[in-house]
Amino acid sequence: MNSMEYKINDFKKGKPRWCPGCGDHFFLASMHKAMVELGIPPHETAVISGIGCSGRLSYYVNTYAMQTIHGRAAAIATGVKVANPQLTVWQISGDGDGLAIGGNHFIHALRRNIDINIILLNNRIYGLTKGQYSPTSPRGFVSKSSPYGTVEDPFRPAELSFGARGRFFARTVANDGTHTVEMLKATQRHKGASVCEVLQNCMIFNNGAYAPIYTREGRSEHAIYLEHGKPMRFGKDKEFGLMQEGFGLKVVKIGENGVKEEDILIHDAHCEDNTLQLKLAMMDNEHGFPVALGVIRDVEAPTYESCIYSQIGEVKGRKKYHNFTELLETNDTWTIE
Repeated sequence: MNSMEYKINDFKKGKPRWCPGCGDHFFLASMHKAMVELGIPPHETAVISGIGCSGRLSYYVNTYAMQTIHGRAAAIATGVKVANPQLTVWQISGDGDGLAIGGNHFIHALRRNIDINIILLNNRIYGLTKGQYSPTSPRGFVSKSSPYGTVEDPFRPAELSFGARGRFFARTVANDGTHTVEMLKATQRHKGASVCEVLQNCMIFNNGAYAPIYTREGRSEHAIYLEHGKPMRFGKDKEFGLMQEGFGLKVVKIGENGVKEEDILIHDAHCEDNTLQLKLAMMDNEHGFPVALGVIRDVEAPTYESCIYSQIGEVKGRKKYHNFTELLETNDTWTIE
């Protein structure tokens, strides 16, 4: 058990180089604070990043860190965790880096349930390469690589995570510092592959991507903060809530049409059946629903690396030999005179 208390400067390194107002600045500050509050020593922490604006983050943490090649952060993070299971491993990826060329690594890291913290910084654009549309850009999005509007439907990170049998999914907004810190702490405390989607603007190429919820006032009206075991209420005065309607959800106002507080759904992040959790994760303002923030799914399951080491131990126990010398002595031997 670590008894040393750490401060922000114990985790800081270098001078961040991002555009003024970039969500990466907000996120980095929250990550430093979360690391302090988690109390895990820098030498027991590894931060792995890919390529893109988010890829710079590994240079700004005073931990073991590595910037990898485009899309391969999950593969490297997997290797780091399996080889060094005692390390806390953070993977930092953008929507382009993590879900385009890195998409295959992303889904298999979740399927295997490797105990790494996957942070998806989602600004719906390729920023470092100057404004091409990304896998999360909405249909019709006009960019340098889609001047007439993209004709593709986007990935929705939650849907992809749930489809890959992900056991943990959380969502926050980059400039909501207090909430982001709490989500990062929850992400780390979950044992298994954890995904935390961080919604953020690219000030240069996609400013306003999350305009309805990028202010505190906007979030009070257009977002819902989910907490396990608590009613799903939102609004400036918590006057709205979510109820089940058939196989779907509906927004209701408490006190109208006979709706009482006890009619509001209670959030269950630990439910094995992810049907309702996925519906919550897929809500959006365009269809009259609040955007779900918080820990949406948090279900325990055996981790890949623990199973690997358990299997190795079991196999070793069945063997007649445990080192090279014993191996040589196990089989037939000859003496040459």
